[in-house]
This record gives sequence, structure tokens and C-alpha cells, in this order.
Amino acid sequence: MKKKKSIFARFYVALCLVFFYLPILVTIIFSFNSSKSLTRFSGFSLRWYQELLTNTEISKAVYVSVTIAILATVISTALGTITAIGLSRSRKVIRELLMEVNNIPILNPDIVTAIGMMLLFSSIGLVKGYFTMLLAHIAFCTPYVITSVYPKVRNLDPNLANAAMDLGATPFQALWKVIVPMIKDGIFAGALLAFTMSFDDFVISYFVSGNGVKNISIIVYNMTKRINPTINALSALVILVIVVILILAQVWPKLKKSRLNRIPPRMRSFIAGAMVMLVIVALYQWGAVAKGERVLKVYNAGEYMDLSLLEDFQDEYHCTVIYETFESNEMMYTKLSAGESYDILIPSDYMIERLIKEDYLQYLDWDMIQNKGNLLENVLDHSYDPGNRYSCPYFWGTVGILYDKTVVDEEDLKQGWDLLINPKYKGNLYMYDSERDSFMIALKALGYSMNTTDPDEIQAAYEWLVNQRNIMEPIYAGDDVIDNMVSGNKAIAVVYSGDAAYIMSENPNLEYLTPSQGTNIWYDAMVIMRECSEQKLAHEFIDFMLREENAAANTLEVGYTSPVTAAYEEMVEGDYAEISAYIPDDSNPRSEIFRYQDPKVKALYAELWTKIKAEQS
Repeated sequence: MKKKKSIFARFYVALCLVFFYLPILVTIIFSFNSSKSLTRFSGFSLRWYQELLTNTEISKAVYVSVTIAILATVISTALGTITAIGLSRSRKVIRELLMEVNNIPILNPDIVTAIGMMLLFSSIGLVKGYFTMLLAHIAFCTPYVITSVYPKVRNLDPNLANAAMDLGATPFQALWKVIVPMIKDGIFAGALLAFTMSFDDFVISYFVSGNGVKNISIIVYNMTKRINPTINALSALVILVIVVILILAQVWPKLKKSRLNRIPPRMRSFIAGAMVMLVIVALYQWGAVAKGERVLKVYNAGEYMDLSLLEDFQDEYHCTVIYETFESNEMMYTKLSAGESYDILIPSDYMIERLIKEDYLQYLDWDMIQNKGNLLENVLDHSYDPGNRYSCPYFWGTVGILYDKTVVDEEDLKQGWDLLINPKYKGNLYMYDSERDSFMIALKALGYSMNTTDPDEIQAAYEWLVNQRNIMEPIYAGDDVIDNMVSGNKAIAVVYSGDAAYIMSENPNLEYLTPSQGTNIWYDAMVIMRECSEQKLAHEFIDFMLREENAAANTLEVGYTSPVTAAYEEMVEGDYAEISAYIPDDSNPRSEIFRYQDPKVKALYAELWTKIKAEQS
């Protein structure tokens, strides 16, 4: 019986280890994949490591993550240790009260802490960047250090410090030579926890950073918007570093006894001081901008620009571009409403309409944009910005159905959006995990406007989506639909035209359809914020992006349809002529552009979408 229990226990441990470490192993294996696929291994290659080492943005992010983590750990450990010692000598009422207060940041959701800190820094006029990220990390790491150190302090004899001072020690010597050595295990545990929390953090860092300062978490998150296997290479290197640190942690005590004791104390102090100076100099170099150099702050969606164009622009106009990215239009608006300032934004049509109404933007001076004649006529003068007084088109496209020609019957395509409720394809569908796009599909399938505010029409669309969920058992997916469709995991998916173009270039069995009932024709555009201090440079940037060669390079890198005539024609007449997604169909009178939604209507859509997702079996 005991033998059986032992075998079961070993099997359970082995299963846990596989569960914990299999994802790490898969990540390492696919970091050597020769293709972009994240699910199919095509062959061994160091391609993604080469791209990683030449990517300056990732290098800067690694630097920010490491230095922030080290500084936050050192400062929060010192503050937490001193606080824990002070609490141990306080009155019981005060001690218990402060310990409860200390637990609030630990239990508080990260997003609440992040928004609170962002509002605090904005209200006091503190420019967001490296310093604000460091302050935020110190703030949320210190409570963890206090929690780790305090129990060790409580177990000490309260008379130890007094005894040391009775024997001639100063208060500092009593602290440093008596108290600290006896609680070093708690201090080390707190420091390790602080470093881990700081190095891993994404949510708080995202909201309190600015001026182009990003840590690894922010960079990786932005990379997930499109297929980017460089993430695997970066993850593999991080894992390697962690393994090396763990090995050194085991070897260090032995090394300390055998080698370090031979180094004179003054030499050790000199080495420690030199390391601190190196960090300070590096931070100064990081934060320094050439005096008098023009700076342009650009805010764009993640993985939505050929970054080499930014380097070309900086070289040509002798300026610095601070380039930041956002996850969604709503996330961008949150930062703007909290007081964040940029020069150029690249939002979507409905958000541009909102920013115009709320007076965030300034008029474009089209006389300063020499390449305006390069734009296609049909991308101008739309409902979100009549006359293009505020915006210059950046990319455009449609939402449609991507389908496998070898699975989906051609006759079924005549159903349009109703193909997505055809039981023949049950369990073979990816729906885009977006209330806006999903309700657009349902409303169009029912013959309604996707901008309707009629509660009865919205309710009918809700029932259509519930019916679809029950019949089709769809998978509600995000950007992961790209790799899944490339791999042929399902036959049908709702995607944006730019993503469809990339997927079709990787999987020739796929085709793109914009249903006859109409769809969403979307536009993303460049706008200049009202408080922009570099108006001439901002107009020069827009003009630079409209150059034919730059627009073509941007389209080739990102995969979305350019509004510039030459770049558009290069895509539809060249090697990509057979990829229909590169040619958005804007001729259907039933197709529409999203309009800005009234908050009450938007709340209704959000409530119904939550019900659909919550009731999914």
C-alpha cells in the first residue's frame, strides 16, 4: 500500500513538473524555429536571436527593466527593513493599524494602483518616464519587504540593541552589526520578492511610464499584437539568465568563503561604489537628450509601424522621436484623459471623432504637407472628419470573413455573415473577441446599421449572437487568431483585412470575403494634439509618412492597406495581386464607418457582450 502511494506521489510530482516547465521548454524550442509560426516547427535557425540582438528597442527595454528592478529592490529593501524595525518598537495599536495599512497595496488590484499612480503623477505635474516608473516600483515593492522582514524582527529579543549600546556600540553599529545580521534571511527574502515583482510588472509600469521609456513587459505585450517570434528568443535568454543566477546563488556562499575574504574591505567598498557610479552614469546617459534638439512624441498602436522609418526621420530632420504604443483606442484615451501629452496620435476613426468633439486636436495645415497629392481620393472626406480638417489617413481596410477554400463550400459564401451561423461549420469558427465588431456582424446580418442606437435592434443583434454561440460553439479569439489560421486550426475566422493579407500570404488555402450585407470600413489616421509644441516638426512627420517609398515600406512591414496611391498600387498590382484583402471593397453602400458611441449606448453593448461571454458553455 505504501509502495502504491509512493508511486502515485512521484507521478503527481512529475505531472506538476511537466505542467510547470513544459511551456518554458516549448518557448525555448520555438525560439529556434526558422519560420514565424508559433505552433509549427519548420526547421532550426538562429534568425530570431539575430533580430533580437539588433533590435535597439528591446535592448533599451532590457536595460530599463534591469536597472529599475535593481534600484527599486535596493531602495525598497532599505525602506522596508527600517520600517519593520520601527514597527516592532511601536505601540500595539499603532503597529496593528500600520500593518493593516501595509496590506492594502498588496491586496489592491494592479489596475487600481496603476490608475491611482498615473493620476497622482499627472496632478502634481511630474513628467512620466524613468523616474515615475522607479517611484511606482518602490511604492508597490516596499510593502512586500515589510511583510517579509517584520516576522523576523518580532522574534528578536527587544533588549539586543540596548545591550549592544551598553557595550559601547553606537545606535548605527547596533543596527548594522547586531540587528541586521540576525534578520538577514527575512531581508534577503524581501529583496528577492521585490526584485521579482519589479522585473515582472506590466500593468503599473504601462500606466506610469512615458517619454519612450518601456520595460521588457511592455515591449513583449506590444509584440503580441502580431506574430513576432523574437518574443521567444527574448524569453529564452531571460530563462537562461535566471538559471545562471540560481546556479550562482548556490555557488556564491562557497565562493565567498574561499575567495572574497581575501579582498581587502577597502577594495570591496571601492568595487561596490564603482558599480553604483556606473548605474548613475548609465541612468544619466539614458535620460539625456541633446540640448536644443527637437523632440517629437508619437503615440501609435503596437506593431503598427516600420520602426526603421523613425530612424530615417530622425537622421533627416535632426530630431529625436519618442515613440510609444498603446493596446487599444480606449487605453490611449485613458492616458490622454489623465493628462498625458503627445504631439502626434494615430487613433481609429470613431476615436478621432471623439477627440475632435472634446477639443483634444488642432487643425492640420495642409499647405505644410507637400505629399498630400499622393493620397487616394476615396480615403478622404469621411464622416468621422469631414474635409479632413484634423486627420491624415494612415491605414485603412475592412472587417471580413477569412475562410479555407478546401473546407467551405463556394455556394455557402452567398450567405455572407449568415455563414457564421451555418451548423455545417460548427466548432470550426473563430469570432473576434470584440463587442464592437461582433455586434457589427450581427446588425449587418439582420439588415441594420452598425451605428444603431435603437434598443430593439441592439436586442435583436444580441439574440443573433446568442444563437450563434449556441449553434456554432465559436472560439472568441484575439490576435492569436493569426497564427491559428496560418496553421489551419479552423476553417473560418473574422479578421481585419490587414491581418487577413498576412495570413493568406502564409497559407494559400485561405481566401477573404467581405459580405454583401456590408461591413465596417475602418480608417486609422495621424492627428496632431492641441498642445503640440513642435507643430512644424509634426507636419513634417506626416509629410514624411506620405512619401511613396516610405508608405510602401510601412505597408510591407505592417501588412495593412496604404492610403498612398503608389504604395496601394504596388500591393495590388505586384506580388500581392492575388491577395484580395489588400484591396478593401468600399463600393458597397451598405458598408459603414464606425461613429463615436454615446456612453449609455456603449454601456448597453458592453453589458450584453459580457452576458454572451459569461453564458458561453
